[in-house]
Amino acid sequence: MSLLATKSERIHSLDSLRAIMMLLGVVLHSALTYGVVDYKDGWGMKDPFATNATHDFIVHFIHMYRMPLFFLIAGFFGALLFYERGTKSMIKNRFYRLVLPFIVFLLVLWPMIVLSFGYTSTVFKGDKNVLDVVMAHFSDPFLWIPVNTFHLWFLYYLILFTFSAVLIALLIQKVPVLGRKLSQSFSWFIKMPVLRVLILAAISLLIYVSFLTDNIGADIDFIPTLHAYVFHFYFYLVGWMVYKSKHLLNSFMKLAWVCTILGLISTTIQCILHGHVDSGINMIFNSIQVWLFIFGLSGLFIKYGSKYSAKMKYISDSSYWVYLLHLPLTALIPGLIVDWPIPAFIKFLIVTTSTAVICLVSYHYLVRATFIGKFLNGRKYDRRPVLESDKDLELVQLNNEK
Repeated sequence: MSLLATKSERIHSLDSLRAIMMLLGVVLHSALTYGVVDYKDGWGMKDPFATNATHDFIVHFIHMYRMPLFFLIAGFFGALLFYERGTKSMIKNRFYRLVLPFIVFLLVLWPMIVLSFGYTSTVFKGDKNVLDVVMAHFSDPFLWIPVNTFHLWFLYYLILFTFSAVLIALLIQKVPVLGRKLSQSFSWFIKMPVLRVLILAAISLLIYVSFLTDNIGADIDFIPTLHAYVFHFYFYLVGWMVYKSKHLLNSFMKLAWVCTILGLISTTIQCILHGHVDSGINMIFNSIQVWLFIFGLSGLFIKYGSKYSAKMKYISDSSYWVYLLHLPLTALIPGLIVDWPIPAFIKFLIVTTSTAVICLVSYHYLVRATFIGKFLNGRKYDRRPVLESDKDLELVQLNNEK
C-alpha cells in the first residue's frame, strides 16, 4: 500500500468520526429535555409530563467524550493544513470555514433560538398566552443581538485554538531541537495502548485538580473561561501532535474494542454511583474515561472505516449544516408534542428523528448544491446519488478542476 493511499484512508476514517461527533449533538440536545437531572442554565427546559433517568445516562455518555474527541480531530486536521499547505493557506482556510460561518450563523440563528426556547419554556409552564409571551421576546430590538455563542461555542473556540496553535508551532519552529524532542517523546508513548491512556489521563486529571472542578463542559460566553479554554485546547494540541506522529495511527487499533468497552463499563458505574462519590473520584473517572473512549472509538473507525464510503462522505458533508440548524429544532419540537400521552423515550426518539430528517432534507435541497454549501464546505456538491468508489470520486474532482 502506498504512503498516499494510507494517508487518504486515515483521513477518511477521522473525517467520518468528526462528523459523527457533530451529529451526536442532535441526540444529546434531544435527550436533555427528558432527563431527570437539573441542568440549570445549561438547559432549563424539562417536559413536565415525561422524564426518565435513561436520558441522563445518554447525556453523560455522549458528553464524556464527544467534544474532547472532536477537538482532538480538529487539531489533527489543523496540523495537516499548517504543515502541508503553509501558515497563510491555513489561516485563509480557517477564516472562510470557521470565522465567517460563526459570524453569519450566530446572527441568523439567534432569533430562531430565542423563539424556540421561549415557546417551549412557555408551553412547559402551562401558560395559555404562548403567542404573547413569545412575541414579547422580540419587542425589544436589543434582543435580536446575540448575548452568547450558544451551540456555536465550538466554532468560537476552534477559532481561538487555531491562532493559538499556529503561534506555538511557529515559536517551536524557531527551536528545532525542542520540536524534535517533543515529537520523539510523544511518538514513544502514543504507540503503547496502556501507557498512552495513563499518561494523557494523568494530564487531564491535573487540569481538573488545578481548577478544582470535576465538570468542564461547554462555555458559551464571548469571554472564554480559563478552565474551559485550557481543558479543550489540551485535546486540540494532542490532536496536533497525533498528526506529527501520523505514521503511528494504525497503533490506535490495538485494544480499541477493549478501550471502548471499558469506557462504557466505567461510565455506567459512574452513573450508578452518581451522588455517592466525591468530586475527586469523579475527576479520576472522567480523566480515564475520556481517553478510553478517544482511543477506543478512533481505533475502531481507523480499523473499520478507513476505506472511502459514499454514505459516510455524504454524512460528513452534511454534518456541518445539521449541527448548525439542529438546536432550534430540538428546543421547539418538545413544545409541539408536550401533550402527547406517550413515554419520555418515545418523545426523545421523535425529537431526534424529526430534527435529523428536517436537517438532512433541508441540506439536500437547500444547501448541498447551493452557495450555502460552498460557503460551509468550500464547494458545491451534485444532488445526484453519491459516488460509490474512490475512482469515481477522483474522476469527478479532476473534471471539476478542468
